[in-house]
Amino acid sequence: MSDQHSFETLAIHAGNTADPLTGAVVPPIYQVSTYKQDGVGGLRGGYEYSRSANPTRTALEENLAALEGGRRGLAFASGLAAEDCLLRTLLTPGDHVVIPNDAYGGTFRLFAKVVSRWGVEFSVADTSDVAAVRAAITPRTKAVWVETPSNPLLGITDIAAVAQVAHEAGARLVVDNTFASPYLQQPLALGADVVVHSTTKYMGGHSDVVGGALVVSDPELAEELAYHQNAMGAVAGPFDAWLVLRGIKTLAVRMDRHTENATKVADLLTRHPKVSQVLYPGLPEHPGHEVAAKQMKAFGGMVSFRVAAGEEAAVEVCNRAKLFTLGESLGGVESLIEHPGRMTHASAAGSPLEVPADLVRISVGIENGDDLIADLTQALG
Repeated sequence: MSDQHSFETLAIHAGNTADPLTGAVVPPIYQVSTYKQDGVGGLRGGYEYSRSANPTRTALEENLAALEGGRRGLAFASGLAAEDCLLRTLLTPGDHVVIPNDAYGGTFRLFAKVVSRWGVEFSVADTSDVAAVRAAITPRTKAVWVETPSNPLLGITDIAAVAQVAHEAGARLVVDNTFASPYLQQPLALGADVVVHSTTKYMGGHSDVVGGALVVSDPELAEELAYHQNAMGAVAGPFDAWLVLRGIKTLAVRMDRHTENATKVADLLTRHPKVSQVLYPGLPEHPGHEVAAKQMKAFGGMVSFRVAAGEEAAVEVCNRAKLFTLGESLGGVESLIEHPGRMTHASAAGSPLEVPADLVRISVGIENGDDLIADLTQALG
């Protein structure tokens, strides 16, 4: 499918060719481990074993590449599996990575507890400050890692500016685009080298699948990643790939509604006397608002806020919510609420990435916005 089509059209059609045997408009779930070969070394359609390639996964990977404007997409069993493959492809012992001072707790755990054990070092920097990123880079830096918007403080990084700094140092820029989704932001077009996704979140969109993805423009890097993916094996299964592919078809309309509702929620929270700070890039007072407006189509469905009365009051807000479900993850059609310090970011406690104890993070769903506002109002008390 031509990349000249609009995002909404690509989301529905890229990789989703009609089944040649039956004409089915939805790609089949190829729940198969191996394939009959047309003689020794004669692969039918390039398939031999489903760790190496599977037609359902291929459909998803073609779709991911089209939506991010990349050369190739790779689908994994989880977002962390994608990150692990990327790091082991890019890095060798003695290399250095700059990571953000606000990032998903699992990403920090991967760097601090796993990757560091085989001799890779990292430095923490405020990636919203280009000068801070430049200062953190060393002669051994091979990658700069960015989340924008970041998790859970909704920080914004200027992708184009940081890409320039990274490339001047001979490093690659990796952007975790999970919070924005490719509908709202396309990092490769802004200079990033690799886009990372937890497809569990907005891409799948229905809280019924776990997956991850990498998308790149460099064909050589794509081949290296595909080699490591096959060698390491943490691939998306066919049913999981099918679920993500199905979810992506409605990504655009869902993200519009997520953003609409999040804007309403952020407005409520900024006026509530029990909230000391609202973190949402759509607010004009957000320090990253201008950059976000420049590089994003809209501001997304994630909102974090700090409760004036402190940690225990923040926990109670989470416990009192009814329509907002207390749970980890994000990006589903239903609204979720959590306490990052005790839940998703507990692994960052005591580190430079430790989150404020009075912080609440909400993933604003696509329910009726007035109902969501009523629930938060009663939860805040």
